[in-house]
Amino acid sequence: MNLHRLAAARAATGRPVRVVLIGAGKFGSMFLAQVPSMTGVEIAAIVDLGPDRARQACRTVGWDAARVAATAFGDDAAAAIARADVEVVVEATGHPAAGIRHARLAIGAGKHIVMVNVEADVLAGPLLAEEARRAGVVYSMAYGDQPALVAELVDWARAIGFRVVAAGKGTKYLPHYHAVTPDDVWQHYGLTAEEAKRAGMNPQMFNSFLDGTKSAIEMAAIANATDLDVPVEGLAFPPCGVDDLPHVLRPRAAGGVLDHAGVTEVVSSLERDGRPVFRDLRWGVYVVVEAPNDYAAACFRQYGMKTDDSGRFAALYRPYHLIGLELGISVLSAALRGEPTGQPHQFRADVVAVAKRALRAGEMLDGEGGYTVWGRAMPAAASLRLGALPIGLAHHVRLLRDVAAGEVVRWADVDVEAADPLRASAVAARRQMEAGEGARN
Repeated sequence: MNLHRLAAARAATGRPVRVVLIGAGKFGSMFLAQVPSMTGVEIAAIVDLGPDRARQACRTVGWDAARVAATAFGDDAAAAIARADVEVVVEATGHPAAGIRHARLAIGAGKHIVMVNVEADVLAGPLLAEEARRAGVVYSMAYGDQPALVAELVDWARAIGFRVVAAGKGTKYLPHYHAVTPDDVWQHYGLTAEEAKRAGMNPQMFNSFLDGTKSAIEMAAIANATDLDVPVEGLAFPPCGVDDLPHVLRPRAAGGVLDHAGVTEVVSSLERDGRPVFRDLRWGVYVVVEAPNDYAAACFRQYGMKTDDSGRFAALYRPYHLIGLELGISVLSAALRGEPTGQPHQFRADVVAVAKRALRAGEMLDGEGGYTVWGRAMPAAASLRLGALPIGLAHHVRLLRDVAAGEVVRWADVDVEAADPLRASAVAARRQMEAGEGARN
């Protein structure tokens, strides 16, 4: 609760926390919008495939000409990371292979790394976090994004002695969304393709939010950071509003939908017939806890908490998340406290590629939110036994055999040897993690 005071104290010394931002998209731009009003943080450099586009992003979010002129812009991540005046690297590209490379460059240069790139985190985060620990730097999930916010709720609950029954987020979901492609995504957002194009919205990225892939990636990241499980059969996306969280998200033995306590799950803002859920949690995060004794259960009731009918299960939720607007918490925590805002500790959960339709040998997979595959959460041990292809590596790889609709794509089904050097490095990191990290059922 004293992070602002620590930042002010650092600023008073004339040594603000200096940051390299890699990726000036929506998340990065939201962070940049806050920098002028933050105490003790400065942007040393911004790396983007389009440096001029990044400059314009700074102007768009309200930077004045002097701040823009004082910031270095370029497309060379290695050079920016190597700068002697930089303490923290923020990786916000969303590209799994690039994220792994940038994280390792930062760790090798002795810089803290804040990984907005949850796709890279799920692909190899436990390995990267261990490499950072050995190097004496912080590898952190990004505060403001749902995984870090959920990890915070889980930590809060456990620190004060509650058993965590379930934790996760809300989203808009119906079962047929798994088959949606970039061609028909906008109708589910109430937009035309022309309106989305004028707004600069990427159909494949927005489709990854809709088809279940992004939810799976985020729940896997939470599981790896909190030692919770992902459901064995994949996320169920039960329809549920905030008042019903403790009723729905409890074990089946107690009347809920969970196989057991201690899992991640996503709740849908839509009933299965498409009607809106009352008081939905589409933009928020939650944790469901169980009282350790009758006295605590009585306190739930006395202090107005929503509980299940037994009074023993209760939920705490946050209705919104503000992604990049909140990212400064991670930057300051890493630099001033030496602490991450969430961090993977073991390879417990994975996200595997599942065919959206019948795929034929010779086709090229196109990754998250595309036309060919969607990402399903799976326990890491089950993924390894199956030889499943991680969704983060299902980009621009050619199929060697037919894969039926709904079938998990496996390593043996694709030509990984045809990968470019950046992808080959990501494959090697993933294989290293699989060989060296224990996976639990």
